[in-house]
Amino acid sequence: MNFGIAYFPSKEIQDAANSYRKRYDPHYALIPPHVTLKSSFTIAEGKLSEVVSELKRIANETKPFPLRITKVSSFEPVTNTIYFKVEPSDEIIELEEKLHSGKFEDTRKHPFVPHVTLAQDLTHVEFTDILGRLNMENHQYEDTVDRFQLLYQLENGQWTVHDTFVFGKE
Repeated sequence: MNFGIAYFPSKEIQDAANSYRKRYDPHYALIPPHVTLKSSFTIAEGKLSEVVSELKRIANETKPFPLRITKVSSFEPVTNTIYFKVEPSDEIIELEEKLHSGKFEDTRKHPFVPHVTLAQDLTHVEFTDILGRLNMENHQYEDTVDRFQLLYQLENGQWTVHDTFVFGKE
């Protein structure tokens, strides 16, 4: 079974992202708008409780921190993915690092770029048009990261929450 770790931003940010995702993201129905903290990984048989305990420990040690979105960006030329760019803070970088070290395998394939996906799998023409339009609009949002979720993937590809880990709680 595939697992992942993500942060789901405020309703305001999710609504803004979904206004684009429902048209331009084929994964729209599979997962709500989110910031991926650890991409898809597997957990060995019988080890889920250990993973949950470690995630609780990390959440307990973490203090809530601000999340700022200041613009739209893309992963061009690697992919035609467009996203809300989350300003990298020391706190989000440290949290992502904790989820890829210690008891967790480093499953990273790319450098960490915190973001909320708006559009992906676009043709070049669609990509250029949509990115141009989005760059003319103001996209400034603030949120407080005070939790993260352990997700698992269902057989139909949809992701669902297994557990939520609130910062600073026992």
